[in-house]
Amino acid sequence: MINQKDNSQTSIIERATDYKPPRTLRSFFIGRPLSTADASHQTIGKIVGLAVFASDALSSTAYATQEILGVIAGAGTIAYGYLFPISLAIITLLAIVTISYEQTIHAYPGGGGAYIVARDNLGEMPAQTAGAALLTDYILTVSVSISAGVAQIVSAYPALFPYRVLIAVIAVFFIMLVNLRGVKESGTAFAIPTYFFVIMMISTVGFGIFRYLTGSLGMVVDPPHFEAHHVISVITPFILLHAFANGTTALTGVEAISNGITAFKEPRSKNAGVTLIWMSLILGSLFLGLSFLTGKTHAVFSEEETVISQLARTIYDGRGIAYLMLITGTTVILIMAANTAFADFPRLGALHAGDGFLPRQLTYRGSRLVYSRGIVSLAVIASILIIIFQASVTRLIPLYAIGVFLSFTLSQAGMARRWWKIGHLAEGVEIVEPGSTLKYEKGWQYRMIINGFGAICTAVVMVVFAVTKFAEGAWVVLILTPVLVTVFFSIHHHYKRLAKKLSLDNIGVIAPHTIRHRVIMPVSGVHQGSLAALRYARMLSDDITAVHVTVEPADAEKVRKKWETWGEGVRMVMLDSPYRLFLEPLLAYIADIAKQRQPGETITIVVPEFVAESRVTAALHTNTADLLRSQLKRQHGIVIINVPYHVHEEDGSH
Repeated sequence: MINQKDNSQTSIIERATDYKPPRTLRSFFIGRPLSTADASHQTIGKIVGLAVFASDALSSTAYATQEILGVIAGAGTIAYGYLFPISLAIITLLAIVTISYEQTIHAYPGGGGAYIVARDNLGEMPAQTAGAALLTDYILTVSVSISAGVAQIVSAYPALFPYRVLIAVIAVFFIMLVNLRGVKESGTAFAIPTYFFVIMMISTVGFGIFRYLTGSLGMVVDPPHFEAHHVISVITPFILLHAFANGTTALTGVEAISNGITAFKEPRSKNAGVTLIWMSLILGSLFLGLSFLTGKTHAVFSEEETVISQLARTIYDGRGIAYLMLITGTTVILIMAANTAFADFPRLGALHAGDGFLPRQLTYRGSRLVYSRGIVSLAVIASILIIIFQASVTRLIPLYAIGVFLSFTLSQAGMARRWWKIGHLAEGVEIVEPGSTLKYEKGWQYRMIINGFGAICTAVVMVVFAVTKFAEGAWVVLILTPVLVTVFFSIHHHYKRLAKKLSLDNIGVIAPHTIRHRVIMPVSGVHQGSLAALRYARMLSDDITAVHVTVEPADAEKVRKKWETWGEGVRMVMLDSPYRLFLEPLLAYIADIAKQRQPGETITIVVPEFVAESRVTAALHTNTADLLRSQLKRQHGIVIINVPYHVHEEDGSH
């Protein structure tokens, strides 16, 4: 139906369409296409939200204790005395970061987390730095969590060790496929495994503590072989800081909810804030419990068997059904932790792209109302990292946490700056910023102190991590982040230059001008397709030159005779090509004509294009039109027009 509106200057016609995309093989895998109006129905509640955004943070309990142990294990049994105090310090930091991000969620209900906070309060450079750190972090989240999940499988089934990289890559693409179906469907699909893991882990920790209190919890039986690379005679403050930094991987994923607020149902901020608190309480309780039990059972650091596996078989007296259920739940949650990154990476990429710092294509939503290009990009890059690092958690971890804590630091520093700005506003005054609205609030001093202290703590952790892990691979992130920021600004400057050149501001009145077409028509053979192109060329201009590149003299003679009969008197240039090249002589001729171009003259290349009825038969033909377009589209004053010629093979026409 057409709804035509009257307008004194121009006529605007609005037309609605009833077209619906057909069901294809693609829709079988990712679901039927959703209309834009369905967006409000694709939001999620707190229960599903915890599964979508907390799986990364909750899964880190499976390896954070092990990473602490990996640093201090060289000290022997004395190391177990330090494990729980270090874990308490990490939980204190978790509380600070949680309070900070809870404030961020309510201050910035539109989502975006550290990127938006830094952009509005610290400037463009810190914002892009936070964005680069977060995007890197999400890529590494997928690589680390999938690799950690595969490590659990290998612990239970050692025969699969040689296939760990292949299993990891398959898992990445499986999660990609589920996420392409949409946030609501992926959240629902992952909710049951997430809660299964939480219940199994709480049951295991609870039962383990019960056995310890009743005196029935023994040591790890037949622990995997551990050979310390460096024997530690004295645990120095530096070693403790190193272990603390390793353990802070438990905090990765805490920022995820603040980035994905828009995925929640209304009231978004309230639902997101409650989910964040639930997540932190579960995370903190499990992490402390696991660290406590690890110290009491003397589990060892090993690449061959995880600490979780050692604890489970000690608590459950072997590899029975309860052990297998916990290992299964842990494996699934570790693999699903990648889902948090798949939920947040495309959103953050879309924010960057919307601001002009990443390709605009990342802002386009796919058929299921998700940022499909971002999801696919994440899967490909993460898979490459898994292959390079052979799915080793220990080799990937050094790359992991620096980006997280850099974004934590910038986010909290930005929030502290925001509270300072709010504190210096007069009551009743409002300032609208791109991400939020500022107005005076009482108690701003306390909030500023909380965020400021949090920024200092996370900055210290980031520096410690960078120093202690520099030689192990952290230098990659320290180089990669500035490189990414440089790329972001290069993209931004390109878009700004282009916008300035295309802008209609200050253009004034466009002067009338005449265009004269000088038509060049490449002809490989004289047939119905080339004659159809010739008829079209005649509608553009009387100045037409047909060009045939002579590769084989015998064929050229046939073309000459046919053109004399069918060419309607249009001149033809025969370009000799002794080296049997087609494109190069033609381009040289066009370049020569372009040099002689008159003012107001446009050179138009009219190309007869054979269009096959199927992709199979299309592969049997050279697409001259595409070849010419790719070579000539960068030249000024040259227009390329394809004149398609369709052949219905079943009709027998040629």
